[in-house]
Amino acid sequence: MIDDIPPEHLRYAQWLHWSGWLGLAVLVGAFAVYATGLVPPVIRLESLPELWKLSSQDFLQLHGLEGGWHWIRRLDRSDMLSVLAIAILAGCSALPLLAVTPIYLRRGDRTYAALCVLVVAVLVLAASGVISTGH
Repeated sequence: MIDDIPPEHLRYAQWLHWSGWLGLAVLVGAFAVYATGLVPPVIRLESLPELWKLSSQDFLQLHGLEGGWHWIRRLDRSDMLSVLAIAILAGCSALPLLAVTPIYLRRGDRTYAALCVLVVAVLVLAASGVISTGH
């Protein structure tokens, strides 16, 4: 039965499976670190309910945070580790697409290979914040 599945489908599924589990493991671990207080957070867990009413701009300003990818500089804080996990989960489809590209190239399917690379480029561009709608 598995012999009927094209190799690019199997590779994509394997990479997606493991990247999803990696993201989930980081998410659970980050929450455990945050909830137990092992590593100090930017925002205390107890203060979250009172912050939910704030706009994102007010929230960032109140805590001296910046939008975009600036959270990467704060990975020494437990709550920012959760943001890392979300970023991993959001990017789960990028690595599998890159992993199947060589299969398409070996087979001579340049169109599929180009589409995979193009989708990853669009994901990276969107995540980079270079293109903005200017909220």
